[in-house]
Amino acid sequence: MNPLRRIGPYRVERLLGFGSFATVWLGHDPSLGSRVAIKVLAENWSHDLRVRERFLDEGRLLWRLDHERLVRVYSVGELDDGRPYLVMAWAEGGSLRDRLATGPMPVAQALHVLREIAAGVGVLHASGIVHRDLTPGNVLFQPRPSTVESDPTDSVLIADLGLAKAIAAASGLTARAGTPGYMAPEQESSLALVDARTDVFGLGRLGATLLGATPHDPTRHDATPREPESSPDTSASPSADRLREPSATPESWPVLRSGVPAGVAAVLRKATAHRPDGRYPDATAFAAALDRAIGVGPDEPVGSRRPRRGRTLLAAGLVALVVTLSAATFTLLRVDWPDRHADIGEDSTGRITVALPNGWRVTGSGWMGQRGPDGALEPALVMSPDPDRWRSDPAVPGAFVGLSRTLAARHSPAGYVAEHPHAECDPSPVRTVRRGSIDWFVAGFTACREGKPVIVEAAGIGPDDAGLVYVQVAPPVESTPDFVDNLLAGVRARP
Repeated sequence: MNPLRRIGPYRVERLLGFGSFATVWLGHDPSLGSRVAIKVLAENWSHDLRVRERFLDEGRLLWRLDHERLVRVYSVGELDDGRPYLVMAWAEGGSLRDRLATGPMPVAQALHVLREIAAGVGVLHASGIVHRDLTPGNVLFQPRPSTVESDPTDSVLIADLGLAKAIAAASGLTARAGTPGYMAPEQESSLALVDARTDVFGLGRLGATLLGATPHDPTRHDATPREPESSPDTSASPSADRLREPSATPESWPVLRSGVPAGVAAVLRKATAHRPDGRYPDATAFAAALDRAIGVGPDEPVGSRRPRRGRTLLAAGLVALVVTLSAATFTLLRVDWPDRHADIGEDSTGRITVALPNGWRVTGSGWMGQRGPDGALEPALVMSPDPDRWRSDPAVPGAFVGLSRTLAARHSPAGYVAEHPHAECDPSPVRTVRRGSIDWFVAGFTACREGKPVIVEAAGIGPDDAGLVYVQVAPPVESTPDFVDNLLAGVRARP
């Protein structure tokens, strides 16, 4: 990252933060003697027209809305190297993430902040906008005159609309995005409808973060026992890398602190229902339910039943990665590879070859929804002991392997893996490893509450411009720690 000295007429004082798509700098306007936050598109995304447009969309939205509950944009500019930047109000009070890092807020203050967040999101919904990435890092504070930073009457601002879209356009054609732990289950699928109820889920998760008891809190209590199964900001503190955010832990929550009105747990539970139709319709309805819960107790219905696990397709984005399966099973060949013998399978084009674990076989005729420059489906395959059941049966291990020149032109391996977070799982540290002739970027997700218990995402660039190689693995329960690396070592791709 090259340090900037000046951005337009502003003198750069220091770096405020950085995220996956942008860096944020504190700038000083010498003519007015004021400070601003300047968000600059990251260098590695400067030539991606799709990301550039999404970046500029944020500035256009905030400029058009110009609301006291949203971070204001003053101007848009361009650096000498062509990267766009947004000049925005600097939220001196920092972010909610910053404040929570020092410890939990008092209950009354936490409830006030949650209500203010909902009011800000309500402004977006009234304008037909879905935020899609409500996290503590995207909630900012602006001290009011004669108040101190910790005063709960500080203005609460909604920031980082880089992922926001008009509700009418937020369909399966939009990019899958969000932060693990706060993104709604439907955000894992590129085919699902994303609307205001997606943000309601984020509000519910923020409520659990603000009001939840810590694991060692002696006053913690389970406000609503589970029923049997029948669910960086832009200005002061930009969102961190999506893969490093904490994931949700809904197995026994909401577990709220002592002093939280009993009805609040029911509101949060309804807000985070697995199915969108079980949630409040928008942020305004969520805020109204929260007000009732705070004022008169638990008179709000808990919500619809959680979906039965047996009918739940793989969370973690498998719907977006479905392969058009053919009835034929490919012939397996016995070949010698270095230091071992393996059963080998390949896709219908012969561009992907894989070494199969014992008892596995392959099937597949293309990567559904992913087409090359010629309009044909790009190559892909599924390998598994039972390829026809691996998508729908959490107990069946397997792997999806796809190869795309189109994706290679738009994404780095790390960037593509980052677009496949798993909200129902606990993320492991990302890593890089060289296996075969490919340098892989690998992210693991464990303790998944829906679908496969463990999922590994990996991507790399194939040799000789073969394209981006993407692998999603659901390893066998009894597998050794090196199972995934051995599987990646057996993946071959050719132009």
